[in-house]
Amino acid sequence: MDDLRGNLRARTAAGAAAVTTVAAGLGVRAVADGDVTKYAGDALYTVLLYCLVLLAAPRMRPVRAAAWAAGLSWAVELFQLTGLPDAWGRRSVLARLVLGSTFNPPDLLWYLVGAAGAALLHRAARGVRPAAAGGAARQG
Repeated sequence: MDDLRGNLRARTAAGAAAVTTVAAGLGVRAVADGDVTKYAGDALYTVLLYCLVLLAAPRMRPVRAAAWAAGLSWAVELFQLTGLPDAWGRRSVLARLVLGSTFNPPDLLWYLVGAAGAALLHRAARGVRPAAAGGAARQG
């Protein structure tokens, strides 16, 4: 039963983090433009994928989740070399949001920045546990 509760707590946290990440992305777009917006968006795209990975596998370790998120981001970026995401994005806003349009080598670096940042935050959050009834907070 504790494992089920732990998974539910982890998935709830990942879902909340995903919503927060989307809000952060929209916030950056509202207050900045140019390269700041583009590269923050790249990093946040990977943070969102990190959250989605944890929704699917709530017990995954931060380094492994970061590898999955960065790998998925790189796969999407490299897929742009085919031209298909650009063509699909002209017909679908959703396709453009999810797949982007054109390959940009610096994006690969910013995906790694997003994955590393998400892993660091995840690791820090895992170290903070609520206090048990009648006991001190556990570190883990």
